Amino acid sequence: MEGKNNLCSSNRSGKIQANKITPFLWFNDNAEEAIDFYLSVFRNSEMGIVTRYTSSGPGKAGSVMTATFVLEGQQFVALNGGPHFKFSEAISFVVSCADQEEIDFFWERLSEGGQKSQCGWLKDKFGLSWQIVPGNIGELLQGPDPEKTKRAVQALMKMTKIEIAGLINA
Repeated sequence: MEGKNNLCSSNRSGKIQANKITPFLWFNDNAEEAIDFYLSVFRNSEMGIVTRYTSSGPGKAGSVMTATFVLEGQQFVALNGGPHFKFSEAISFVVSCADQEEIDFFWERLSEGGQKSQCGWLKDKFGLSWQIVPGNIGELLQGPDPEKTKRAVQALMKMTKIEIAGLINA
C-alpha cells in the first residue's frame, strides 16, 4: 500500500496532519484493497499510517485494522470492521471535475466493478457512493433564463454520466 509522491496534507516532517473532520470508512476485510484502488485513481494521493491486528484480535493477526490515507487533500480512515455495517447512498463523496475529460476518467475508473446510476452517481466495487460532477454544476443548472434552467435539469435527469455539453446545449 504505497501512496503517490505528493505530500498534499503533510507537514514539513512528512507526517500526515489530521483534519478537524475525517471520513471514517468501514470495510469488511478489504480496506487494504480499497485504499490501493483509491490511491491508483486519484493522482494526488498519499498513504498514511497503517495499524494491524495482533493475535489479540478481533481480526486476523497481521491484517489491516485501520489505515489513514489522503485523496486530493482530504484525509480518510479505513477500518476492517467486518460485515456488520454497509455503505449506502445516504453518504457519498462528490468529485468536482474541471472538464468532460476529467468526468470521463473518474466515472470510468470509480465505476469499474461497481454500479453506474443516475445524474452522475455511482457506487464503486466496494459499495461506496460517489458523485462525479462538473465543478460548475450550480452554474450549469441555474442561470438567468428559467426555461434554459428547466431544460438543463431535465437533461440531467436523463443522464447517467454527466455530459457537460448536454447541459450547456439544453
